Amino acid sequence: MGYLEGLDEYLAENYEISVFDFAVASGKAWELCMHDRSVRRGFVVENRKWDISFDLGGEEKEELQKIQVRYLYPADISESVRPLVKLDREVESMKLEPIISPRRRRFVKNKTLFPLMKEKEVLLFTLLDGEVLRGILADFSRYDVTVSMKGGLLVTILRHSIYDLKNKKGRCFLKSFQEDHRDWEKSSLYVS
Repeated sequence: MGYLEGLDEYLAENYEISVFDFAVASGKAWELCMHDRSVRRGFVVENRKWDISFDLGGEEKEELQKIQVRYLYPADISESVRPLVKLDREVESMKLEPIISPRRRRFVKNKTLFPLMKEKEVLLFTLLDGEVLRGILADFSRYDVTVSMKGGLLVTILRHSIYDLKNKKGRCFLKSFQEDHRDWEKSSLYVS
């Protein structure tokens, strides 16, 4: 039985890190793109297990459930990020709701993500609401994946919001497809 060289070490170092911890520590304003297609701009002031405390500026604060957040990025790059986000009308028309149960989500395995990140393959992340983010996987954890979009703009997608993940050739990387096709075994990082 084989393994991916470096995956265990990567997971030991990065798997439990949440982008929300990073956002709190940064002290910067962030934009949160919500499942209802609204965008919240402010400061993540506390990261809890299921939700975050979000400061909209002044005395106004919101308690936001993480399941409602699709992706986020530092507010200072918002004008550059927005034009890069495309829309898949077919997925949008399905009007998919957030998937609460982790067992029912459209999962991507860590052993699929790791070689894609190391090999810097261009990927298309389609979210539950139909938005499509294109870029190179820069980082991932148990909770999220960070994509380097055009111009090196880093956008973090919450893993629960992923509907589909494909490369430019249309190859699917969801667990349901990869259980049979096992593309990680074709990676140069795979040791048999």
